[in-house]
Amino acid sequence: MELASKSLEGAGLWCELRPGAVHGGAALFLDRDGVVVEETEYLCRVQDVAMIPGAAAVIAAANRHRIPVVLVTNQAGIGHDLYGWDEFAVVQGAIVSALASQGARLDAVYACAFHPNGKGVYAHPDHPDRKPRPGMLLRAAADLAIDLARSWLVGDKAIDIEAARRAGLAGAMHVLTGYGRTERSGSAALAAADFEVRFGESIAAAIRLPILDGGGRA
Repeated sequence: MELASKSLEGAGLWCELRPGAVHGGAALFLDRDGVVVEETEYLCRVQDVAMIPGAAAVIAAANRHRIPVVLVTNQAGIGHDLYGWDEFAVVQGAIVSALASQGARLDAVYACAFHPNGKGVYAHPDHPDRKPRPGMLLRAAADLAIDLARSWLVGDKAIDIEAARRAGLAGAMHVLTGYGRTERSGSAALAAADFEVRFGESIAAAIRLPILDGGGRA
């Protein structure tokens, strides 16, 4: 069986290319907690994994169009030493299995544990890979030959939307799940002439994004 290729860079960044990862074209970037799975405050136990309805359907649609699906998640819980990468890996395994049961798969996963108030090696005042900085998206673009200018992101926080804008994406969708209800106005304010911000109740609304309507492979 083909195994995922993953590494920890500087102990604080998880980079994972999933088996058979699609390369090239526009990508669909997804925040994890509050977008793909329910927000539980520092998710670190398999029994707390609850998929948000519609997540698998949107990811499966991108898979059918051969659009890379990339998970980009800040992991402050690791930075604060509340849990470790082993727990993260087990939770990720549960998410991957839940998606697979509905015919969906991720192409890559990037997770950043660096935090301004992090402990030990995770302490960093403004790490380039921690959203709202765009480092994880830029790494994915290099690893998968992604066309950022035609790519989209789905997130529940303004920092997700800002990371998408800083990375040069076409746009982002802000959803009301997770922290979305308190983050909508801040996310809306990030719209610009060259960066579109759309809105949805949940990730299910992302099925109407241009990247999925048009297939993203032009």
